[in-house]
Amino acid sequence: MATFLYRIGRWAFRRRRLVGGLWLGALVLAVAAAAMAPAGEEEDLSMPGTESQKAFDLLDERFPQSNSQGAEARLVFRAPDGQRVTARENKAAVEDALGSLDGGGQLASTTDPYTTGAVSEDGTIAYSTITYTVDAVDLTGSTKSALEDAASQARDAGLTVEIGGSALDAEEELGGTTELIGVAVAAVVLVLALGSLVAAGLSLLTAFTGVAIAFGLVSALAVPLGLTSTVAILALMLGLAVGIDYALFITSRFRDERAQGSEPEEAAGRAVGTAGSAVVFAGATVIIALAGLGVVGIPELTKMGMGGAGAVALAVLVALTLVPALFGFFGRRVLSRRIRKATRPGSERSHPVPTTAGRPGLGTRWARFVLRRPVAVLMISGLGLGAVALPALSLELGLPGDESKSVQTTQRRAYDLLSEGFGPGFNGPLTVVVDMSASEDTRATTDLVVKTVGGVEGVASVGDPVLSRTKDTAVLTAVPRTAPNSGETKDLVHAIRDAVPGVEADTGAAVLVTGTTAMNIDISEAMSDALVPYLTVVIGLAVLLLTVVFRSVLVPVKAALGFLLSVGAAFGVLVAVFQWGWAADLLGIEQTGPVMSLMPILIIGIVFGLAMDYEVFLLTRMREAYVHGASPGEAVVSGFRHSGRVVAAAAIIMISVFAGFVGMSSPTIQTMGVGLAAAVAFDAFVVRMAIAPAVLALLGHRAWWLPRILNRVLPNVDIEGEALSRHVPASAAESDAAVRRLPVGRD
Repeated sequence: MATFLYRIGRWAFRRRRLVGGLWLGALVLAVAAAAMAPAGEEEDLSMPGTESQKAFDLLDERFPQSNSQGAEARLVFRAPDGQRVTARENKAAVEDALGSLDGGGQLASTTDPYTTGAVSEDGTIAYSTITYTVDAVDLTGSTKSALEDAASQARDAGLTVEIGGSALDAEEELGGTTELIGVAVAAVVLVLALGSLVAAGLSLLTAFTGVAIAFGLVSALAVPLGLTSTVAILALMLGLAVGIDYALFITSRFRDERAQGSEPEEAAGRAVGTAGSAVVFAGATVIIALAGLGVVGIPELTKMGMGGAGAVALAVLVALTLVPALFGFFGRRVLSRRIRKATRPGSERSHPVPTTAGRPGLGTRWARFVLRRPVAVLMISGLGLGAVALPALSLELGLPGDESKSVQTTQRRAYDLLSEGFGPGFNGPLTVVVDMSASEDTRATTDLVVKTVGGVEGVASVGDPVLSRTKDTAVLTAVPRTAPNSGETKDLVHAIRDAVPGVEADTGAAVLVTGTTAMNIDISEAMSDALVPYLTVVIGLAVLLLTVVFRSVLVPVKAALGFLLSVGAAFGVLVAVFQWGWAADLLGIEQTGPVMSLMPILIIGIVFGLAMDYEVFLLTRMREAYVHGASPGEAVVSGFRHSGRVVAAAAIIMISVFAGFVGMSSPTIQTMGVGLAAAVAFDAFVVRMAIAPAVLALLGHRAWWLPRILNRVLPNVDIEGEALSRHVPASAAESDAAVRRLPVGRD
């Protein structure tokens, strides 16, 4: 592996114009394809195989004239203080507003609150349900404008009017201030870590190139593959974070090789052969973890995983080819000022620049501290992460609705008005679908279903059944007494499903409970059920991969256990922030509630791959020192001396990028940003910087033990670049000569 990548690095350096031209061409093509491609559609979250999804599919089959998951809006009217919405003037204003609605052919139906009884008991609040024939993303601007104009017309008449439902839901847009702040922080960290504006700019340039291509491809393939804006945002988030990190690691190794006297082309080859090997295997763990999201069975989650995996794969390719090509373009300017001065032509220095001089660096001092007190460091770090992870025991899962939106939005205000007028459960009605194709008495069947469902404790009301044209399917609406995301509503869904088997046995009908609330509950439970199989698959594959990389049994096991600690602490942060409201105001989170059900598996998948990044980068240098004769303790110090500062910088960069997405309005992206930033912080600075060296210190030589049978069976990937030392000339004399031959300008 190292020899192959070494050749790639040297080839990219020599053929830098060709490599740069190919990547520029790929960038132009991706941007052009994205610009010409039609906009993708925001698909409803689905979970094939669940009862709620089966019911939706049945509705689409039996009610072909309607869209069971089409856009819906609720115009909620409130009378002025001291008045009733049923007063003659207010009633006329409501009817005029509803009469002005024009859907341009997309409007399916509009209900009259005065004929359907959609007026609160005190007569102050009423609502009309407007349904459309298409999904929310397919609504035209004129259709949405007609809805907003109707609301404005009623407001002009003195009523308070808010619009709920999915009709006004907007696609998440990029370009917020917080994302720019995150990138700015990353740039500052790069400059401080590398000591060179050119080197920092190189890392950012290559990362942006990979991200732009990935984002363009996702946008271009949005329609044929059904990719949503969330997939694009995840690809952007991951591509930017790992792209900067991978470029940073290869650039740092290139500078080390130059400081040791290697010629530019040789240094580029060695950097790609060693650090590039770590990049390949680190990227492979991320790709495995993201691709593994497909085992869950949720199409949207699978697409997110594949989109993120594609962005990471592009970041790896960019790091292995474009980064060494840019070394050739920028020449000596990639080096720090100290190295440039020490190796300038005419200098009396005839030896490589020492990588350590004077007082040991912070990484070296920290490693020695841990080696002196491994038990204390291990206990404090482990107990600290355990304490932070304790709130995770109270983790509740759900999917965000209008109640999670800002109070500044009309959807949230409509939600609050409906809760006030009709009860909290009114915002999350359950849809009961009755398949009567095998029933003999349609009326008796529906009456029995209404009686059975209405008799379940927690049901506030059951609406009249609506029959299909062929009379073989009925739809009823059951309103819970509790809010959509409450535990009581979850129990109610199960209670209804437990009560209907008797009806099915007596009538031959099939009774299914669905609706947005039931779908959310089913997806949350499916997430919980899939968690253990997913962890087993992903961790198993990654441990196997790390066993091949490090030729050790205990190091991969330690890496996996450390990951569980960091991800548990991240879940604790999510519960504290999003459920308990700690620091919610500071982060711009206005409504607490259950953690989005997709987050545990999504964060586990992403963080496991990223955690292995730091494991690979840090331990590669340790193993490199160990296989060259260093003692276990000296190997740990060597790893921190060479990679500690770079790993810390990479972690800060990744945290900054993820935290930059917290400012977006989407609860999904907010939760992802907080969770990923916290997980990376815990994993990089506690698990990899404290727990890992403490465990290695306690294990000693046993840390690098591999059974003989595995040693014979496993392939030798040579991630340390040992083959380069044997086959590539690197004598001290050649290095000294290389130092003296360094040109003034570009290399």
